[in-house]
Amino acid sequence: MSANHDVRHYPGAGLMTTVFFLWLYAPIVVVIWFSFNENRLVSVWSGFSTKWYTAALANDALMDALRVSLTVAAIATVISTVVALCAAMVLSRNPDLRFGKLSETVVNLPLLLPEIVVAVATLILFSQLEFTNGLLRLIVAHSAFCTPFAFLPIRARLQGMSRDYEDAAHDLYAAPFTAFRRITLPLIMPGVFAGAMLAFVISMDDFITSNMLATGGTTTLPVYIFSLIKRGTTPELNAISTLLIVASLVIATLALALSARAMRRA
Repeated sequence: MSANHDVRHYPGAGLMTTVFFLWLYAPIVVVIWFSFNENRLVSVWSGFSTKWYTAALANDALMDALRVSLTVAAIATVISTVVALCAAMVLSRNPDLRFGKLSETVVNLPLLLPEIVVAVATLILFSQLEFTNGLLRLIVAHSAFCTPFAFLPIRARLQGMSRDYEDAAHDLYAAPFTAFRRITLPLIMPGVFAGAMLAFVISMDDFITSNMLATGGTTTLPVYIFSLIKRGTTPELNAISTLLIVASLVIATLALALSARAMRRA
């Protein structure tokens, strides 16, 4: 691209970029800043303090909600990633598969439907089946809607991978599972990791489905945070939000670092 067509030289491009990033990140900066406010009133700054982080970590209800969210997200991530990996392998390694396009559409269908529709349908299904265990209901529901999020990066990685390595392994009489375990899986591991991290973040962040399916003792962190908001915003809520932001940044950094490392090896 020549300098004449570089968008950075368009009139007002720099200003619009600055305004965009301020609009996007200013609220996050405000949340982080006021999480260190000594005053209980969020809008009144009275000094620097970390007591709200201590209060958040000492909150038993918060820790229980975090435990439920981590349990559900961890199990749902494993299940959805395994299902997505199997689906991606079948669809990418069998181009002549009958109803292949239809199968891929079915896998990605939760991405196309409003979450409220999926949540209501899941609630009705569990009610008809008399499935009342709150934790298991959350795990099953989260595994279902996290699968397409894990599927997309895995499928993309498989599509960008040459089949010569697998063909060479088969020519050397490697069994199909051995070729997958020793050749295919290590090469697509960045995509698998990215899909797993995406599924984990989506599960941790879910509110609508969790709010509808949760029962007593299975309140997730987003549902608990929403209950705090209804009572008014406090620095403790800001501290919880800041911890979630930090955790998300760590996960995203790990995913990017692993992907960059894989690209350098490719």
